[in-house]
Amino acid sequence: MRLTTKGRYAVTAMLDVALHADTEPTPLAEIAARQGISQAYLEQLFVRLKRAGLVDSVRGPGGGYLLRGDPATVSVADVVSAVGEGVDATRCGGTGDCQDGDTCLTHELWADLSMQIHLFLTRVTLASLVRRGDVRSVARRQDSADLIAARHV
Repeated sequence: MRLTTKGRYAVTAMLDVALHADTEPTPLAEIAARQGISQAYLEQLFVRLKRAGLVDSVRGPGGGYLLRGDPATVSVADVVSAVGEGVDATRCGGTGDCQDGDTCLTHELWADLSMQIHLFLTRVTLASLVRRGDVRSVARRQDSADLIAARHV
């Protein structure tokens, strides 16, 4: 089972945008600095997120990205899917040909686990993550570090 860096970074970046949604568009440079993700990599992810209708872009000074719609309607599964990821615990990628073209002994177990993970990620929204105390605490720390770094430039 793997949720790759692409899916993890996409969720992290979207949560960052959701946390800053009450202000103005969030520039990718700020997300990159706060989250330790390459800006070039974020650009690739946000092309996919925009294509999936999860964000809007604003060009020019003060530009960046905004969530399209209510964060209560955007699930983690939506974000992961938008960047072409999924969570699959099977050895065969869900095709059922795990053992020399046939289904292996534990295929259904791992397929069921994959479905449970997907259902869980479908129920977790950006809004529910924003409300979490631990998430808000980390965001405050990152915002403080971002302000301190900006003063030293």
